[in-house]
Amino acid sequence: MLLFNEGRKRVVIENVKPEINCGDFPIKRVVGEKVVVQADIFSDSHDVVSARLLYRKSTEPDWKEVEMRYLENDRWEGEFVVKHVGTYRYTLIGMVNHFKTWQQDLQKKLGANQDIKADMGIGIDYINKALERAEIESDKEMLREFGKVLKEIGSVDVERAVSVALSEELTSLMEKYSERQFVTIYEKELEVVVDRKKALFSTWYELFPRSCSSTPVEHGTFKDCEKLLPELMKMGFDLLYLPPINPIGRTNRKGKNNSPISGPDDPGTPWAIGSEEGGHKAIHSQLGTFEDLERLVNKAREYGIEIALDLAFQCSPDHPYLKEHPEWFRWRPDGTVHYAENPPKKYEDVIPFFFETENWQGLWEELKSIVYFWIDKGIRIFRVDNPHTKPFKFWEWLIREVKKDYPDVIFLSEAFTRPKVMYQLAKVGFTQSYTYYTWRNTKKELIEYLTELTQTDVKEYFRPNFWPNTPDILPEYLQYGGRPAFIIRLVLAATLSSNYGIYGPAYELCVNKAIPGKEEYLNSEKYEIKYWDKNRPENLKEFIARVNKIRRENPSLQTTWNLRFYENDNENMICYGKATEDLSNIILVVVNLDPFHTQSGWLRVPIEELGIELGQPYLVHDLLGDDKYIWQGEWNYVELDPNIIPARIFKLKRRMRREKDFDYFM
Repeated sequence: MLLFNEGRKRVVIENVKPEINCGDFPIKRVVGEKVVVQADIFSDSHDVVSARLLYRKSTEPDWKEVEMRYLENDRWEGEFVVKHVGTYRYTLIGMVNHFKTWQQDLQKKLGANQDIKADMGIGIDYINKALERAEIESDKEMLREFGKVLKEIGSVDVERAVSVALSEELTSLMEKYSERQFVTIYEKELEVVVDRKKALFSTWYELFPRSCSSTPVEHGTFKDCEKLLPELMKMGFDLLYLPPINPIGRTNRKGKNNSPISGPDDPGTPWAIGSEEGGHKAIHSQLGTFEDLERLVNKAREYGIEIALDLAFQCSPDHPYLKEHPEWFRWRPDGTVHYAENPPKKYEDVIPFFFETENWQGLWEELKSIVYFWIDKGIRIFRVDNPHTKPFKFWEWLIREVKKDYPDVIFLSEAFTRPKVMYQLAKVGFTQSYTYYTWRNTKKELIEYLTELTQTDVKEYFRPNFWPNTPDILPEYLQYGGRPAFIIRLVLAATLSSNYGIYGPAYELCVNKAIPGKEEYLNSEKYEIKYWDKNRPENLKEFIARVNKIRRENPSLQTTWNLRFYENDNENMICYGKATEDLSNIILVVVNLDPFHTQSGWLRVPIEELGIELGQPYLVHDLLGDDKYIWQGEWNYVELDPNIIPARIFKLKRRMRREKDFDYFM
């Protein structure tokens, strides 16, 4: 049986976008971004429908309303801006608008020369009912006046009466106090998780603190890291990511190049966490103390840099957890613990947690306490190691718990795995995600992948973070493309995505020596302490600094969602643009994807979309080389020599007006 009034609700609301997995998961935004909502909203008959978008911060009881606009084919759209970090909710309502239906019919009847005197009484009745609902005295007075005017002239001056009935003032008042008797409310309250702006725009630099010493023979410390902060600031990085800083196990410690046999001086990999010194809540003694870490965090903040820590939920065989909580691990029939494997790869120095343990709740709570422990030390950003090897439900619970208490915390998912698994991790709460960018090299591959990330529902929950290299991955493109390849991949990462990062010292110095036949660094820093002479002539410091400066100074590069690819006639060149919504900042990027040969071609600038009048010249400023050009029309020629510079980042300035003999561009 239908509930009271349900049978008289005539409006249907369906096909709501964005809505992730039928509303099971929230969409993502940062402070200041819009939430644009569309839906199919319609009714039986020819009656006019009104639709409203409702939203509120989850901590607030009252909804705010936005009138939705009709697009076409019963499709409606509304939007609101999120202004605070936290969680918002949104839903939709729809109703038959009897007053607007009356207005519509009035126009039709007048056009058909039909008698509409009787219809005026219907309109006056609607006005009187709205008068009863009105709350503001000035609005009441206006409604009374409209009703009086229609009553006095309705049978005397029909055309004037219709003009009054259709006026914007009356329509607005009637919409304000519209009837809400048989309103259809969308059955779901959908959710928006709102992060701080760094979730959308960040520039990551990864280094191993133990390799920060100024002398080749010494183990680096947090104090050594401090000395690098001015240089990182100068290069334009706002986030310094440190691999695990915990004690490293001795049992099954790996040697150089992941050798299963280690020498007495091999430091081991930082991801083999735990020793007699402690576990996930302890610091490797050679790095320094908690006071040293706190000083590094605070000092970095003075330089506009945040410290991010690695969150690796795994243990070395020496971790205290194995004795304290053996039930949190898998044990073989012979009594040995099950180490990590991804056949044929073996990680004998790493023991994974067993999430199917009967004491799973205790395990979850302990892992949560690790996050809170480091938050208490001033950390608000975590790069999470291999999250795809832990249950989705665990991450959904953990991230919700943390963000409930610390909504400014950011989690980066380091998961190079199957697409649906990566997307599910983003849905359950990860703020940013590693991507397949590392292996997308051709024009076709880049356009297809970026279109998927920015033009489909994926953009509502998956924030990409582009890394051209990591300590684990040295792609073939970088192995064989020389210095131009490093420049190409940096420009692409920094301008295609608003979040990007590099495994720093190796990238700065264009290190490209790999283990033969693999995409892994030869003599990887994961297994040994390195001494980096970052002042070697081949370093990319100045170029990286220039690119990051361009990112900071151009707001259009501080989001990923405005990316548009532009046509050009050379498959070895890619062209794309980004612009702010008001077109006050327009960036055009052209990249030669061939690190070996000069490439040239004609590219099409969509000048009408960019607010440039046809036939008018516009200024093009190359922000990398500082050259300036005057272009005209859509098609323009570009030539890129990889041995000079394989990319251009153009800033377009439109000519706005002419005063006397001067042209003004902006």
